[in-house]
Formats: sequence, C-alpha cells, structure tokens
Amino acid sequence: MRLRSALAAALGVGVLLITAPASAAAATGQFRYDYMTTEGYEASGFLISPPSGQCLNLPGVGEDNPQPAHSPKNRTDAWATVFTDTNCEGDSFPLRPRTGGASERLKVRSVVFN
Repeated sequence: MRLRSALAAALGVGVLLITAPASAAAATGQFRYDYMTTEGYEASGFLISPPSGQCLNLPGVGEDNPQPAHSPKNRTDAWATVFTDTNCEGDSFPLRPRTGGASERLKVRSVVFN
C-alpha cells in the first residue's frame, strides 16, 4: 500500500512539473541601435536582456518620430528579427546572435527575439 501511495505521489509531482507554465525566457545581452531624436540629435538606444517571443517597439522611434532607427547591433544570445515598421510589421530582417551590427542603411522600428 505504501509503495502505491509513493508511486501515485511521484506521478502527481511529475504531472505538475510538466504542466506548470514555463518562466518567461529572455535573450541575455544587449540590443543596440542608433536614431535621430525629434529635436535633431543623434542618439543610441538599447534593450537589455529583452523578453523572447514578444514584439518590442524600439523606444525613441515610435509613431511620434518620423525617423526610424538604424545600425541595429544584436549582442544578445538569441536571434533577433527587426522590422521596418512598429508592431513587428513591414519588411523583416534576421540578425544573428552576438553580431557586430548591421549597416546604417537598415532602417528599423521594432524587434522580436527568438
């Protein structure tokens, strides 16, 4: 009887571990980009250990700023897909993990990490 109870308890714990929601994953490292402020100053923006699987609009280059960001640098440990428009819309371009950066010609407004 004790063996059956122990086995049932172990099975119950196993089921809980399998069905428990996973913790939110994050890309480790930094994602950097450059942009022109609405006042006309060159600035750098960055995301530190951004969440994975979530579309992120880049701060400073939203709909209130007509100039998109440029020169994205993916220094995280995850693949990043950058988009030409906010809300991960428009043309998309993948950036490998730990890369030096993309060209200044690549204009972006949002990103998602895989």
